[in-house]
Amino acid sequence: MKLVELVLCIVLVVVGFNGRWSAEAATNCNPIQLSPCATAILSSTAPSEACCGKIKEQRPCLCNYIKNPRLQKFINTPNARKVAATCGTPFPTC
Repeated sequence: MKLVELVLCIVLVVVGFNGRWSAEAATNCNPIQLSPCATAILSSTAPSEACCGKIKEQRPCLCNYIKNPRLQKFINTPNARKVAATCGTPFPTC
């Protein structure tokens, strides 16, 4: 019986990780997609509907963007967090 429980746990872990990876794989991770948010992030103006849509679409990719040294200075900022919050998209904890 212990072997069955162990196999079941392994399957659940793999399925859980696969669901997480699938969300990122299903999203076209391209930071250019966030260009509608540039004005809001750089000038503290309210984000547009297009910006909010793109942030929600790109949310599975945000940790990768934050870890990228060329992008993190734009993505990991108080203004970017404010834009995400205004759009109702929680900023990820990476």
